[in-house]
Amino acid sequence: MKRIGILFHPRLEAAIALAREFSQVGEKQGVASWLCSAWEEAEALPQVPGSDLLLSLGGDGTLLRAVRVAVPHSVPVLGINLGRLGFMAELGAEEARKKLPAILRGEGRMEERALLEARLPDGRSGFALNEVAVARGGVCRAIWINAWVDTEPLGSYRADGLIVATATGSTAYALSVGGPILYPHSQDLLLIPISPHPCRSAPLILPPDSRVELEVRTDHQAVVSLDGQRETPLKSGDRVEVRRSQHRARLLRTQPAGLFYRRVADRLTGKG
Repeated sequence: MKRIGILFHPRLEAAIALAREFSQVGEKQGVASWLCSAWEEAEALPQVPGSDLLLSLGGDGTLLRAVRVAVPHSVPVLGINLGRLGFMAELGAEEARKKLPAILRGEGRMEERALLEARLPDGRSGFALNEVAVARGGVCRAIWINAWVDTEPLGSYRADGLIVATATGSTAYALSVGGPILYPHSQDLLLIPISPHPCRSAPLILPPDSRVELEVRTDHQAVVSLDGQRETPLKSGDRVEVRRSQHRARLLRTQPAGLFYRRVADRLTGKG
């Protein structure tokens, strides 16, 4: 590797210190680096071209931000967990210290994960690695959401919201509202209601090339959220279109692929 980017959680002193430390490790191996807060995506974006790897220092939220920055340029991301949750960021700080020299020499394996692309009512688009959620806003009242899959009407949901999730997102918000867990490399999509009324709506697994349209009907607040980090207000009649993106998230891994099952087991038994 010749050049890496280091994106850190700006409110974690440990992440800032580790970013500087890893920059020095790279310098000793002849690898140039640039550092940026993961929350300053506009500042990071122009520095990504020409980078061989992005290091994400924080938790899974930091990794989600790093992936959005990396996606347009197909740069892989290595997640280093310094937060409370680290289902996607597989290395802790000490393990990363030990493995970084080998990683900078090119060791590790690449995983490609499905991404969602959401088209918003104003014509803008955005990426999500975990999920796109159309949901009620601050008022605790259910909203109506009309859903279509590949232009075919699926039905009208009275719920707190609907989630369209990837396999990666199946272990995140989607899992907490009763969705199934998909193997990380699956390209299928999930459609999951949030607190439906009445409680008889089941999650759906959709084929990879499905196009989902969600239309809001409400007199109250509603929003569309991408990975729980980018939120846009919706008004009654607004539509959001969600499909699998042609882009892929590329994650650098150093652990065996089978570790996923151990982590799932730990999460389901309360150990993770």
